[in-house]
Amino acid sequence: MQIVHLGQSCVLVETGMAQLLLDPGVYSSGFDGLTELDAILVTHQHPDHLDIDRLPALLAANPGAELLADAGSVPFLTDAGIPHRVVAPGQRLELAGTTVDVIGGDHGVIHPDIPVVPNNGYLIEGDAGTILHPGDSFSAPSRPVDLLLLPTAAPWLKVSEAVDYLRGLSPPVAVPIHQAILAQPEKHYGLFRELAPAGTSIQIATHAEPLKL
Repeated sequence: MQIVHLGQSCVLVETGMAQLLLDPGVYSSGFDGLTELDAILVTHQHPDHLDIDRLPALLAANPGAELLADAGSVPFLTDAGIPHRVVAPGQRLELAGTTVDVIGGDHGVIHPDIPVVPNNGYLIEGDAGTILHPGDSFSAPSRPVDLLLLPTAAPWLKVSEAVDYLRGLSPPVAVPIHQAILAQPEKHYGLFRELAPAGTSIQIATHAEPLKL
């Protein structure tokens, strides 16, 4: 099992059975040329997670890949004429022999004056354990997480909240994502290493390079 971080929250997960691409957004690069994907999963409607302009070409290059998205992304996908299937928290998906549980429900609060949009987290069962992509939320699944894709910096979070989320889940491995707005993300990575719970390894995924788990 391995992952490839393609910027911000875009991650290619190779489970040993399936190739799943999550959150191809406008701050991400390197996903355009991917082929042989089994599914594309979108956590929510914000452009850094959902690049409407580049999705049609990605789907055309991957005719066997189904696009799965949250309810809040539906109007944008429908207006663009992009075929998709809506999935919601509580569902269990079977994608090319890989089990994916949909969790969560709501995006993290940016400000009380800004409406909260839907957000799906995806817990992926690979041949070496579970991988959690929470989208823009601190949603926690009901079973253990072996690798956490950890939101690092965003208008909806403080680094202390990310640390508390990391400690609450206490995964064996955490890989920081959602870092594109930072000029120097290494500062946040250092805090994660310093404040991580015992037994958790913080691993930094080099852009577009496979990280085996």
